[in-house]
Amino acid sequence: MFLPEKRGKPSAMATSLKVAVIGAGVSGLIAARELQRESHQVVVFEKSHRLGGTWVYDPRFESDLLGHDPNREIIHGSLYKSLRTNLPRQLMSFTDFKLSDKTYGDERLFPGHEEILKFLEEFAGYFELTELIRFNTVVTRVELVDSEMIEFEVESKTNGVNTVEVFDAVVICNGHNSEPRPAFDIPGIQTWSKKQMHSHNYRVPEPFRDQIVVVIGNGPSALDLSREIATVAKEVHMSSRSPHVKVSKSEKFSNIWQHAKIDCINEDGTITFEDGLSVDAHIIFHCTGYKYHVPFLKTNDIVSVQDKRIGPLYKHVFPPQLAPRLSFVGLPERTLSMKISLPSKDQMLRDIKEHHGDTEDDGFPKAYKHFFEIENDYIDWVSAQLGMNVEKKFAEMFKYIIYCAKSGNYDDIMNLFKVKFGI
Repeated sequence: MFLPEKRGKPSAMATSLKVAVIGAGVSGLIAARELQRESHQVVVFEKSHRLGGTWVYDPRFESDLLGHDPNREIIHGSLYKSLRTNLPRQLMSFTDFKLSDKTYGDERLFPGHEEILKFLEEFAGYFELTELIRFNTVVTRVELVDSEMIEFEVESKTNGVNTVEVFDAVVICNGHNSEPRPAFDIPGIQTWSKKQMHSHNYRVPEPFRDQIVVVIGNGPSALDLSREIATVAKEVHMSSRSPHVKVSKSEKFSNIWQHAKIDCINEDGTITFEDGLSVDAHIIFHCTGYKYHVPFLKTNDIVSVQDKRIGPLYKHVFPPQLAPRLSFVGLPERTLSMKISLPSKDQMLRDIKEHHGDTEDDGFPKAYKHFFEIENDYIDWVSAQLGMNVEKKFAEMFKYIIYCAKSGNYDDIMNLFKVKFGI
């Protein structure tokens, strides 16, 4: 049996474990596939009626448009109707099951969400994963019950019926786009009397018709949605916290303005930006991302979940004290299969501390601990551990996408990519 204190060289044959995979999105499906290949006993818990996770479009939206009420009915999906991928189809593939070799009616280089969902459904069918999934099953508790042997009780509910089972390992793949993170730190915003909503609850632009809208955020969703709602809105004013933002009027849209961050919301309801300009808006639209939400996890404080940070995690996957039996997304199935071995608990903790120090020295806020690591060095490290050879053209594509993201070229990323790689 693979226990944390017995790290070292993998043995010739790994013990078959009973593993709970929480979530049947991309991460859950690939985790289940790899775990099953290594003869583990896999159960995938999926709270909706179908697989696909964030790629399942749901026209419904929450009663609390900011997602702040803890008692609201949570709508898991955050897709809007017109969404397309921000990665080319060549990079939306598995190593042995490639989207670039397939089409389901949308042949575009950056396809719509329906194409990705059909791809995932075919992937699950081809590898016979669907029979591993318990649909309409909500996990309500994952609790560490034996810290010596490392076992977990998993409590779930299906059609009102509670079930409690013991698992040797748990892989958490429940996504991170369901718990909005509004910009409540802006002076006056919590007492503003007009409409506010988070992008989590955006589906179509029609509710913004003839409105003056202030959009908070400068990421891909803020840029995409600003352009979309500008087709029906009277005015769209984008606000960014970035010190590098250029305050200007859009060259492509006559009704979009880019501002600095919001300075305050005044008593008369007007919104004042740090660039000195003010607007009297109808809607504040938060495109401000999400916080991690794992309410079912109970580990006696070994793992903490705070806002945009889960920790401590070795390589953003393993809590050292419970590794490899508890993991978050990533490629944990390779370690449970014992194709690689983890360092000692102390070595993992030292690595975590060094990484946190490096990112803080670079000026990255704690909220982005798990974001900025998705870069070349991290991908290279994962590939090396698994003995994978990433094709040079795909590595170049990925590096270029990262470059565009870091330089703020979201606005024209699709055209830039086509020109760069002649696709």
